[in-house]
Amino acid sequence: MSDDRIIAITMPKWGLSMQEGKVMEWLVEEGTELSMGDDVVDIETEKIANTFEALDPGLFRKRVAAPDEILPIGALLGVIAPAEVSDADVAAFIAEFQANYVPPEPEEEEGSGYENIEVNGQRIRYSKMGEAARSIILIHGFGGDAERWLFTQQPLAAESTVYAVDLPGHGQSTKDVGDGTVKSLAETVIGFMDALEIGAAYLVGHSLGGAVALQAALDASDRIEGLSLIAPAALGGEINAEYINGFVAAKSRKEIKPLLQQLVADKALINRSLINDILQFKRIDGVTEALTTISGQFQDGTQQTQNLAAQMEELEMPVQVIWGSKDEIIPASHANNVPDGVDVHILEGYGHLVQLEAVSEVNPLLLAHAS
Repeated sequence: MSDDRIIAITMPKWGLSMQEGKVMEWLVEEGTELSMGDDVVDIETEKIANTFEALDPGLFRKRVAAPDEILPIGALLGVIAPAEVSDADVAAFIAEFQANYVPPEPEEEEGSGYENIEVNGQRIRYSKMGEAARSIILIHGFGGDAERWLFTQQPLAAESTVYAVDLPGHGQSTKDVGDGTVKSLAETVIGFMDALEIGAAYLVGHSLGGAVALQAALDASDRIEGLSLIAPAALGGEINAEYINGFVAAKSRKEIKPLLQQLVADKALINRSLINDILQFKRIDGVTEALTTISGQFQDGTQQTQNLAAQMEELEMPVQVIWGSKDEIIPASHANNVPDGVDVHILEGYGHLVQLEAVSEVNPLLLAHAS
């Protein structure tokens, strides 16, 4: 009979498409007393590298996975157990786990949790996690897709039904973006809610998606319960237009890699697989035209052309703004433009993709504000 005092640390599943991860570096020694949220091990996935944090407190007894080892989701990485549990019992637990562990079958895209729905004549791809009454919709930024939320969607789904959408022109949604304005993208979000019969939702938007979420709240305030805006556009003038225009034009690894590295403070997070995914997306018919149309609507080559900061005064809902202090795309100083009463958090040492770089700080802020 297994000892319930022994806790397995297993390969996490970050995002619907993750099948395996590579152990990069252990950050704790055996014999360390762990608290929830402590950094335990660095893991690289096919999308991005990240640090796995302790989900349970306790004494870290044994490293099982070795650095550079590639393991499927659910595989045993290490073991937590109190000191009174003998080494023999820990070894027996590991042996039993390994003997009974069966790697999950690889998932095809069609069965991986992604679905398509028609919204205002457009095909919109989305993923859904959770079954709670409260609905949260995650809206990615320019050039991104639903997988920008791979470290966010599942934690939020513990208490809510959480949808991550591919905006028109992005991911595997339609590449016909119409006029490509922030307002039309916001209409797509409201149309998405209509199509799935979501009466009201909390919106979380990153970068351009932050502007879209804010516009949706202004246009349909009776449908939006609150906002979390992460490094949002449309709160000031400055923007890294060289990044935007370079991203649209880039066709090779040599061109795209230094651009993507501007999204994060830790440049090592931009790995080869992520670069390949972006290049593959950009080679889809209609993508360049869609991105050109959208970028031309929110910036003129030097500055943002839309500023919704003043209109935030109209909102009668809780609003949160989260920014990385080292954002190279949209300066964190734009947070100074929001009205009094907005819950502002500037996280030191992180870049534009702060929800990927600072998971342990961002997710608790989102959970607290959206609850």
